[in-house]
Amino acid sequence: MADITAFLSAAADLLGPRGLTRDPELMQSWLTDWRGRYTGQAMALASPASAAEVAALMRLCAEHGVPIVPQGGNSGMSGGATPDATGTAVLLSLRRMNAITRLDAGAREVTCEAGVVLQTLHDAAEAQGLRFPLTLGGKGSATIGGLVSTNAGGTQVLRHGSMRAQVLGLQAVLADGSVFDTLTPLKKDNRGFDLKQVLIGSEGTLGIITAATLRLLPAVAARQVLWVGLGSVAAARELLLMADTLAGEVLEAFEVLPLHSHHAVLAHVPGTRSPLGQDHAWYALIELAADQPRADALPDLAQALLEQGFEAGLIEDATVAVNETQAEQFWTLREEISASERAIGPAMQHDIAVPVARMASFVEHAVPLTEQRFPGTTAIAFGHLGDGNVHYHVIAPPGSERAAWEREEGKQISAFVHDLVTEWGGTISAEHGIGQLKADELVRLADPVQLTMMWAIKQALDPRGLLNPGKLLPTPAASRSALAPAYGGD
Repeated sequence: MADITAFLSAAADLLGPRGLTRDPELMQSWLTDWRGRYTGQAMALASPASAAEVAALMRLCAEHGVPIVPQGGNSGMSGGATPDATGTAVLLSLRRMNAITRLDAGAREVTCEAGVVLQTLHDAAEAQGLRFPLTLGGKGSATIGGLVSTNAGGTQVLRHGSMRAQVLGLQAVLADGSVFDTLTPLKKDNRGFDLKQVLIGSEGTLGIITAATLRLLPAVAARQVLWVGLGSVAAARELLLMADTLAGEVLEAFEVLPLHSHHAVLAHVPGTRSPLGQDHAWYALIELAADQPRADALPDLAQALLEQGFEAGLIEDATVAVNETQAEQFWTLREEISASERAIGPAMQHDIAVPVARMASFVEHAVPLTEQRFPGTTAIAFGHLGDGNVHYHVIAPPGSERAAWEREEGKQISAFVHDLVTEWGGTISAEHGIGQLKADELVRLADPVQLTMMWAIKQALDPRGLLNPGKLLPTPAASRSALAPAYGGD
C-alpha cells in the first residue's frame, strides 16, 4: 500500500506550489478528455518545470507505487491522457515545459520541450524562413510531447509522413526515473535497436516524453489550393493517382469529404460558404506546395491537373484559391468537420486505415453496409485518402440520447466497423492512437505475436504498470497470471 501522505509531502517539496496542486477547481478541466467521453479523478496535478523534475517525480512515484498519467494539450481523440475514476494516479502536465531550446536554421533542426504548442513551433520556424511539416486542426493546443507519444498524423502525411518521420532525437523519462536521451541527431547510427522509435507512439505507457529534436524544411514559397467537386469517392481516387503522377513531390495534401460533412460545416461554422455553385456527392481539397526553385511552376501544374481531370470525366466542377485568405477558407471547410459533426449529435468516430489502393472501394462498400445493419444511422467517411486513412463516423439516429446510445448500439457499431476494417487488412487506429477508447478492441483483434512483443516491452520498461495504466495495452485476464510478477497480480 502506497504511503500517499508521505508521497504528496515529498512531491510538494520537490515541485513547489506552482508545480503541484490538489485544488479541485484547478484540476477539473484536465480530468475530462476533449470529446467529453471520459472523466477521471487524480490525487494531484503535477506540473514540473524541467526534465530533471519529471525524473525526480517519477522516482518518487516508483518508490511509493503511485501511477502517473502524462498529459500534453488534452486534445487527444482516444482518452489516452485521462486518468481513471479511482483517483489513485497523479496527472502529469507537461505544459510548463514549453521552451524551444535550440533552432539551427542551417541544419534545419529544432530542439524543444514537450509542452511546446504546435502553433508556437510553426511560428518559430516561420520566423527563420523554415517550416515544421506537420499540422492538424488542433495545432493551437496540441503539444509536441503529445504529438510524439501518439505518433500524430495530420493533413501533410501524404508528402512528409507522420510525427515519427519528423523526430531526429528524443528525451524521455522512464518508469524508474532514469532519463533516455538521444536528442543529438545522427544521420546514421547502427548501435542496435533504434529505441526512440519504441517510445514514439507508445502513448506514455513506456516513458514520458520530455523533449524532442525535430526536422525542419524550407518555407513554402507558393502554393495552389484547389477545391474540386466529384461524383464519387472512386473518382477522387483516380484524381489522386493523376495528381501524384503529374505533381509528384509538390503534392502536399489530398483530402476528401462527402456532401454531408460539407453541409455540416456550413451549418455550424459562422462565415463559411461553399466554394462551388452546386452540391456534389464528394469533394477533394488538393494542395500543391513548393519552395522557391519550383514555385513558378505551380499555377501551370494546377491548371494541367484540372484540365486532365475534366477531360477524364473525373471532375464535375472546381476552383482554385485566388489568395491566402481563400486558401485558408478552403482548409477551414476540412478542418472543422469533426467539431461540426459533433454538434449534430452523438456519433461513433473511427480512425481507420486500409491499404491505400483499397480505400475508395472500402468506403463504397462500408457506408451502405453500416447504414443497412444499423437503421437510422448515417455513415460518413472523410480525410486523408492518399494515406489510406479516413475518419469513419457513424451518426446516431435523430433524437438519440448520447450516453445510452453510445453504451448500447454505439459499441455494436464500433465492433462491426473494426471487424470490417480487419477483414480488409486494415487497422483500427491510423493516427489518433489507442488510448482507453480502443484498448480492448486492440487486444481482441491484433495479431497475437504483435501483442506478445508489446507486452514483453511493457514488462521490461514498466514492470509495475505505473505509466499511464489502462491505456493502449491493458493486460488481458488470461495473461495476468503469467505477467503477475511484473504487473503486481490481483
